[in-house]
Amino acid sequence: MIWFPEKWRRRRILKRASIAESIWQAVIAQLPFLQGLTAGELERLRQWTTIFLHDKKIHGVQDLVMTEAMRVMVAVQACLLILYLDPEYYDDWVEVIVYPGRFILDRAYRDEAGVVHSGQVVASGEAWLAGPMILSWEDVAHPRYAAGHNVVIHECAHKLDMLNGSANGYPPLHSSMKPHIWAEIFSQAYTTFCEQVEQGTATGINPYATTNPAEFFAVFSEVFFMQPQLLIQHFPKVYAQLTLYYRQDPAVRLKCAMDDQV
Repeated sequence: MIWFPEKWRRRRILKRASIAESIWQAVIAQLPFLQGLTAGELERLRQWTTIFLHDKKIHGVQDLVMTEAMRVMVAVQACLLILYLDPEYYDDWVEVIVYPGRFILDRAYRDEAGVVHSGQVVASGEAWLAGPMILSWEDVAHPRYAAGHNVVIHECAHKLDMLNGSANGYPPLHSSMKPHIWAEIFSQAYTTFCEQVEQGTATGINPYATTNPAEFFAVFSEVFFMQPQLLIQHFPKVYAQLTLYYRQDPAVRLKCAMDDQV
């Protein structure tokens, strides 16, 4: 439930802040996975985007200057996940850091013998618990549609996953959902997908999802929004659970958009 002071605050933001129509239309036109959204859904997405831009600090590093269009590009994709949820799902963090391209992260990991190692990895995104979301602008601006890759969706899925602690592929579920069903379906799908990758079976889904259950949830969230038919083909039960969680059905939405173009 959104309390009156928050409703008042949002109305005030929407009244005082606005996204230029030319920028809004240009950004929407660059994101084909938004096709099929109704006029009402686009208006809600615009409102959530406006609130996101007001509440979050989106800034570039390494001499990257973030224009208003670039900030809107980040915010729109972030708000797609919460279109039928609420901006409060992103309340526990305030900063988005954007690098010009991929960046280096220091990582520590424990091997099978229990020995801790450290090293560096090249990343296109990173989400910190109750901290910033970090993105590569090169990857934000050029999502790989055919492969179902979208760095903003990926990192925002981690943020949703972290609402009940460290990311583990088990975000807080709605009261209408059955936790044991989610756990069973995702556990079975994760095991199956890991076996498929190990055997070299091609599904078109990023094998990075085998890293751990948290990455599985984030990668499959990308595919859910970007290439929903691919997810339905290979993991229909996971798709069904994600429709319940995100309260959206991108496959139907995109199919309707394609039918309208015929």
